[in-house]
Amino acid sequence: MSHFKLQGMRASAVTTSNTVNIPNVTGSPTTQPCVLYIGTGGSLKVLTEGGDEVTFVNVPSGSFLPVNVLRVFAAGTSASNIIAIW
Repeated sequence: MSHFKLQGMRASAVTTSNTVNIPNVTGSPTTQPCVLYIGTGGSLKVLTEGGDEVTFVNVPSGSFLPVNVLRVFAAGTSASNIIAIW
């Protein structure tokens, strides 16, 4: 079972993709879910750890998305300056 982390140990800029999950910064070949910091607000389409594709609309700038995310889709995402936190 996964849970929302209040503090992260690693962070990396997110490159949106319709086919590729967010790379794991720990060096492990297995993708690990992360929470997101949204630098510039907008819509955010993600693939959750549970396999759901969902679009969050009007995500404000400077906010955190407390969802375990594997991928940020290019199509359907207008938010930018997104940081993955593990």
